[in-house]
Amino acid sequence: MEACRNILESGLSALNLPHTPEQTEQLLAFIKLIAKWNKAYNLTAVRNNEDMARLHILDSLAILPHIEGKRVIDIGTGAGLPGIPLAIFMPEVESVLLDSNAKKTRFVQQVILELKLKNVSVLHTRVEDYQPELGFDTVTMRAFASLPDIMKLTAHLLSANGVLLAMKGQIPEAELAEIDAQTTLIKINVPEVEAERCLVRIAR
Repeated sequence: MEACRNILESGLSALNLPHTPEQTEQLLAFIKLIAKWNKAYNLTAVRNNEDMARLHILDSLAILPHIEGKRVIDIGTGAGLPGIPLAIFMPEVESVLLDSNAKKTRFVQQVILELKLKNVSVLHTRVEDYQPELGFDTVTMRAFASLPDIMKLTAHLLSANGVLLAMKGQIPEAELAEIDAQTTLIKINVPEVEAERCLVRIAR
């Protein structure tokens, strides 16, 4: 895991994200858990630990400066991405991780227990069936759906001033043309990842 540690340390520095040794250890433990469960649960197509550090962990943390408020929900979290890395770096923020796949939510629950994350809860349900009592300040999603579908499926989760943060690869020009909302396109540079990344911020 030494190579992973080096990738994380240099990547976090490049992203200007201050961190503690404990946070680095939690990220490494998360990678180990994905690798261990991946064989049976098929959590991710990425099999190499160093690639996980780059394509999953650093990719997730690259959006950290754009998270707003004290209540965050990650929709279609899968293996806990970007939800778990973000929660490790935002211990004071309440994070809810939602997915309709039971295997994946079981895995995320195990991660929460093993990493002793007090600020995270996991929900096994479909996003359209979840009716929270309180709205969320930020709704995140990574490769979840098209922007029009995202808006339709998640509008009921947002607080009055809430924002949607949709992680995308290349700029989704066609999807942006289909939605009528106040959007901001944010270019995301992930250390050691050459593929294009962007974040679409949609204000309520």
